[in-house]
Amino acid sequence: MKLSIIICSRTAEINPILLSNIDETIGVDYELILIDNSKNKYSIFEAYNLGINRSKGDYWCFIHDDILFHNNDWGKIVEDIFVQNPKIGLIGVAGAKIKTKMPSAWWDCPEDLKALNIMQHLKSGEVEHWEKGWIKKTEEVAAIDGVFMAARRSDEIQFSNILTGFHNYDLNLSFEYLRHNYKIAATKEILIEHFSIGTINSSWYESVIKIHDMYSDILPLQLNGESDFNLKKLEFDNGAKFLLESFNHIKKIHLIKIWLRLLLLKPKSKLHLKFFKMLLR
Repeated sequence: MKLSIIICSRTAEINPILLSNIDETIGVDYELILIDNSKNKYSIFEAYNLGINRSKGDYWCFIHDDILFHNNDWGKIVEDIFVQNPKIGLIGVAGAKIKTKMPSAWWDCPEDLKALNIMQHLKSGEVEHWEKGWIKKTEEVAAIDGVFMAARRSDEIQFSNILTGFHNYDLNLSFEYLRHNYKIAATKEILIEHFSIGTINSSWYESVIKIHDMYSDILPLQLNGESDFNLKKLEFDNGAKFLLESFNHIKKIHLIKIWLRLLLLKPKSKLHLKFFKMLLR
């Protein structure tokens, strides 16, 4: 077995510190596939698909170019999870056990429904170790974060050739594996340090709209163990948050469509008046 590590790099060559870190910690046979995106030639979807097409491994591992691994034999951990759990198709180090149909990020859910183990650098310069949601070493989740995604090789699965840019590729891959009847897991056994934090901008909001439209047939996602959770309330809360925060970033037609769904979910809410006032400004 071989692990194919695929990196969409913002520089022509991989950081030698990361290269040494991978080599010293992975613990299994691997190949490194670097997609040079220093000239911004590819979207993240195109870059990762190029990596898939060049890969020879039994498993793919998509990682950011600004991380470091903090434990040894993490490649063996990935392989062991896949071998012992044939139904698992995708593994991350951060994810959520629920995902609304309303446009939102994967992390827009209660804290106790997240599974995280990551050392995250913040814009303030601080570093926080986010560790929560673990009952077992490996938890089933509905979607994972893109900082680290290990995937079981499948000839039927690639990243979208419709989506563009650099956002929501993690939801894209998560939903593709679910569509093909695989389970998704987050593992506590791999610890990554991530040196940057994502940016929420207009292209992110637009991407969220597209990804939720593409996968409306499988959303919402709610694991069996969370079936008693009040999903309707979370749908409204996520939709309201997205509506207000995206107001100056997406087309009015999309705003109105989201608002109509919110109106059906909760006809009596102060949000509706607030939204109309924003429209009339």
